Amino acid sequence: MPTFKLDGREISFEPGETVIQAAWRVGIEIPHYCWHPGLSVAANCRMCLVHITSGRQMAMPQLEWDDETGEYVPTTKPKLQPACQLAAEENMEVSSTSDVVKEAQASVQEFLLLNHPVDCPICDQAGECKLQDYYYSHQATLKRKLTEPVHKPKGVRFGPTIVYDAERCIMCTRCIRVCDEVAKDHVLDMRERGNENEIILAPGRELDHRYTLMTEHVCPVGALTSSDFRFKARVWFLKSAPSVCTGCATGCNSHADYDPRYGKVYRLRPRDNPDVNKFWMCDDGMMTYTRHDTDRLLMPTAGRGDEREPVLDDEAFWLAAEQLRKVEGSKLAVVLSAQSTTEDNLALVTLAQALGTGHLYLAALGGWEGDDILRSDDNNPNRAGAIQAAGGGPLKTVADLLDEVQAGVIQGVLALGWATAERLEELAPLVALDSVVSLTSHVGALPAVASVAIPVADIYEIEGSFVNDKGMAQAFKPVLPAPVGVEPGWKAIAALASQLGHDLGFQDLQALRQGLTTDVEAAQ
Repeated sequence: MPTFKLDGREISFEPGETVIQAAWRVGIEIPHYCWHPGLSVAANCRMCLVHITSGRQMAMPQLEWDDETGEYVPTTKPKLQPACQLAAEENMEVSSTSDVVKEAQASVQEFLLLNHPVDCPICDQAGECKLQDYYYSHQATLKRKLTEPVHKPKGVRFGPTIVYDAERCIMCTRCIRVCDEVAKDHVLDMRERGNENEIILAPGRELDHRYTLMTEHVCPVGALTSSDFRFKARVWFLKSAPSVCTGCATGCNSHADYDPRYGKVYRLRPRDNPDVNKFWMCDDGMMTYTRHDTDRLLMPTAGRGDEREPVLDDEAFWLAAEQLRKVEGSKLAVVLSAQSTTEDNLALVTLAQALGTGHLYLAALGGWEGDDILRSDDNNPNRAGAIQAAGGGPLKTVADLLDEVQAGVIQGVLALGWATAERLEELAPLVALDSVVSLTSHVGALPAVASVAIPVADIYEIEGSFVNDKGMAQAFKPVLPAPVGVEPGWKAIAALASQLGHDLGFQDLQALRQGLTTDVEAAQ
């Protein structure tokens, strides 16, 4: 593989890569604002200027003050080039830290801050702002401008999810390119020139496509802010953990940003994975975190309707076991969940086998529209994993279950998860059954018709894996601790099996995963 030298270090590169791409790939950051690895090159911020020190030198004429003559004299200085646009060449030698480069970086930084408002104390980008970072690393001088800065519109509503502050904008055009190149919707553009520049909406339009939050995500400063995250948390109080999006079967890799003081997830950000989601997530996927602490089931319940009441954990398992014992194995339905982990589904399949039933069904969400960008047509993260856990064959639907209940084929149900495409009134046939046991993290239509509902941990509280629509097994770790007394689904299933007098043969997650055909460990 060919190489070039960057600040004395050998950097290998692929043919066609630019200097900044090759450096970024090996973990070296050349200062930049407008460049993004997933977008086209704009080369308009000029922060990534570098000096080619090998070969024939490019020079620019300039006038320099001569103290001896007391006059400006003609001279030259090295012509710098933007690293985002500069193609890497073998044996090229490049400096991103020479004195002339540092002077240029400081000048660019000072120019960008010339009219920038000093509102860091109220800016959501504070703590992860490139203007702040590069000020300390590449400028660190006081502002020399004494006149009033140029004022522009603030707090402009661009759409349902995004607020724009033109005074903070450095016109990097990343947001425009996200709309054009990722969302394929030219809804943003730029008007005026120089210090009158600002980002505008297309006439008669709002920023309302399915990737609006990506425009905020790529903004290197605080010009674009998310209406959802705006003024809710300071990033220095947040910690981040890798996760997998539950929004659809694409399985976008994400960072879950949470505050450990409150045990609360505040936002999701895309985590780079060239094989799955590259650098992006859709709006619906980025908002899936709101499910975590909404409509949680935190205490076991028994009974239905007005007779439903909370019970102790041990009592819930005893009641569930007593009800399931009254149902013949040949008439017991076991409902897997396309929203639950492969491990939880596998544990439930193992219990179904122990109970002597082959009636397996799959509950899944519906009412979703995919696209040819990132969104899968299936808005369930683990349909493939649930099918794999059941042996790979086709699974019947909840609609099939309702038909078989009405036909008298099924007389009891053991269900995993809250998610189903059916509405509560459509599940009325299940209310007629005496034995409907639900293991769920949230309130939903299926738990609502259960005679016993037992809480299990949510996705952000467990270790597990999903299999996406490409057949890739993607593992994840807990982000937050589960509520006291609430266990992962597979543990609750093992406890229920023990109450029924069955040993499922696993005591931990690794032992359970021995029954999987996909190498989950390699996916972590």
